[in-house]
Amino acid sequence: MAEQKKETLAEKVKRLSRGLRGTLSLSLKDEHTGSLRSDDQLLLKFHGMYQQDDRDRREERAAKKLERLYSFMIRLRIPGGMIGPVHWEALHNVAGENSTGTIKITTRQTVQLHGILKSKIKPTIKAFDSVFLDSIAACGDVNRNVTCTSNPATSPLHKEVFGYAGEISRSLLPKTRAYYEIWLDENLLAEKEEPEDPLYKDVYLPRKFKIAIAIPPYNDVDLFTNDIGLIAIIENGQLIGFNVAVGGGLGTTHGNPDTYPRVGTVFGFIPKKDILKVVYEIVTVQRDFGNREDRKLSRLKYTLDRLGVEFYKREVEKRVGISFEPAKDYQFTQRSDDFGWKQDVAGNWHYTVFVENGRVCDEHGYNLKTALLEVSKTRRATFRFTCNQNLILSDIFPKDKDLIESILVKFGVHRKTSEISPIRKNSIACVALNTCSLALAEGQRYLPSLIDKIEPILGKHGLAEEPVSIRMTGCPNGCARPYISEIGLVGTSYGKYNLHLGADAEGYRLNRKYKEDLDEAAILSELDGLFGKFAKERNTKESFGDYINRIGILN
Repeated sequence: MAEQKKETLAEKVKRLSRGLRGTLSLSLKDEHTGSLRSDDQLLLKFHGMYQQDDRDRREERAAKKLERLYSFMIRLRIPGGMIGPVHWEALHNVAGENSTGTIKITTRQTVQLHGILKSKIKPTIKAFDSVFLDSIAACGDVNRNVTCTSNPATSPLHKEVFGYAGEISRSLLPKTRAYYEIWLDENLLAEKEEPEDPLYKDVYLPRKFKIAIAIPPYNDVDLFTNDIGLIAIIENGQLIGFNVAVGGGLGTTHGNPDTYPRVGTVFGFIPKKDILKVVYEIVTVQRDFGNREDRKLSRLKYTLDRLGVEFYKREVEKRVGISFEPAKDYQFTQRSDDFGWKQDVAGNWHYTVFVENGRVCDEHGYNLKTALLEVSKTRRATFRFTCNQNLILSDIFPKDKDLIESILVKFGVHRKTSEISPIRKNSIACVALNTCSLALAEGQRYLPSLIDKIEPILGKHGLAEEPVSIRMTGCPNGCARPYISEIGLVGTSYGKYNLHLGADAEGYRLNRKYKEDLDEAAILSELDGLFGKFAKERNTKESFGDYINRIGILN
């Protein structure tokens, strides 16, 4: 008789959740606490939210014997990262009324709000629903927000490729009506009326699942860091299909050598008529073979390495009924965003705004949030989010370009975007402290000031215009993709970071750990020495990451 595997708490909670309902409705009505029941906190993620607390005030609250200052983060599902001006205005208003006021652009082309009290969750979701926005499956053990190359000016076929983000997102949504019942007061379904979910069943996926679509030569989505990466193949001006990469993922655990970052493996080419079926069955293989006993080893990358690339590939082919063709030629040459004005083939304009670490707010005399609200009220631009945490004011008719530019100039947005250094333009940081429960160190609150100190060092070595990518996370889970940047800083404890170096500029190659547990002084000292050598020894047009990889200083 086969050995019975022990069911983890997470798997049990999912299985018994009644379609992700749990006891969320009862938890919401409990006015004695700002928290939810422990099982409901897990289920809440599938509805696009996390329970958090203000970690800056934990000690103060504990000293007064008060409950932690609980609040909630909500993340929207926005496939491809585009919303209209009406949506942005609603987002602005909801952020001001129900959250901290800051709109956070994430590294997955969507937005999230922090600091929402339990009593404000339903009003927040209802406000979003009134403009047809939702947070379904933005978190949890399901397919997350599908990303796509963001700027329409990158390709005449951007609109067609972008459309696949929405199609894939819809095809992989959970079928349960729990979200609508709990948050939007839809009538409860009788058990026999609950729609069948052939994809997720009652166990969902072993862990989160991420999909990205890139249009070469742009890799602004960091395609190879995703469970599935689709590389658009365009021949003779027509989209013919996609190269399919499988098994990317960056999260690790400090001190656990069984965990590691991985870039996706290209399985081959699939014609566009079959791509939805192939994506769906890649997900089902992970559902059926993924590790459900150890969540640290449950992402698709570990399944792929455990089963072998050929086994996984053959299993997908068997389920779909077609075979992967040899991969088509492609090349990525750029991962950063195109800041400022860009015009597409139809003559429309797109302006990429620099948003440091994705934080849209009014502070320190720079009123970015107010400026974007004024743009939205013109109803002359759409809003597109990038995986580099920036914002594109998009699809602007030529006759309206001067109007939008006048607003950007009036509020200093154009000047800010134009004058920042290349390294700052290529920086990303996760939220980290004070709200993320996993953070060991600072992220978005600290990286800007660290860059203030790195910029003069670059200048000293004649590298002020060098577009070095730098990314920081407060823990090893990799939300800001530090393991695939030229300089990666991964928090180990408060004020201490592991320094990772050596990724390429285009996003094909991971970096490697160079030094551990460095404080600020040590980080700056190490970079000073390395920048000095780079300036003297680099080959023509060699990037910093390629130089580090070439000289062989990494273990």
